[in-house]
Amino acid sequence: MTKFEFNHLVNHHSVSLRSYALNFTKDAEDANDLVQDTMLKAITYYNKFKEGTNLKGWLFTIMKNTFINNYRRLVKTNTLITQSEDISSANLSYSATKNQAESKFVMGDIDKALAQLPQEYYVPFIRYFEGYKYHEIADMLQIPIGTVKTRIHVARGILKKYLKTYSKDLSIAEMV
Repeated sequence: MTKFEFNHLVNHHSVSLRSYALNFTKDAEDANDLVQDTMLKAITYYNKFKEGTNLKGWLFTIMKNTFINNYRRLVKTNTLITQSEDISSANLSYSATKNQAESKFVMGDIDKALAQLPQEYYVPFIRYFEGYKYHEIADMLQIPIGTVKTRIHVARGILKKYLKTYSKDLSIAEMV
């Protein structure tokens, strides 16, 4: 099957994909985005589709996994960011007593430590920190998943070595 024929078949399923996406998102715009992401992934990885198998089922699986990964990434992002209504008096007291300049120095040191990472460790570590899964990083970089895990592990070790002066500060130790 040529890529053009495959694209035509995928496009043929767009209506059923949209109704399936609405089951997940409950919002028309989000459903359209999910369908677009699904179709993009399907077309990008068309060579992984085995001809003669259920294309619609394959597309639905891609959509379900995309939705779950996006949801997990959103939850992870929201847990890292404190909403203004959720700030407790203890957090306000802590933030009022901490000096902003101190945070700038810490962030500067983190940036320097990241800059010291060799490119082969930096890219997988940053992608993982952004919330991507190991297999997504492996697909992006076109390397085995074991290599991705090893590079992230090595990057953590290097960063811990560079940021050893902050090891008593729990917030820095947990970030790495």
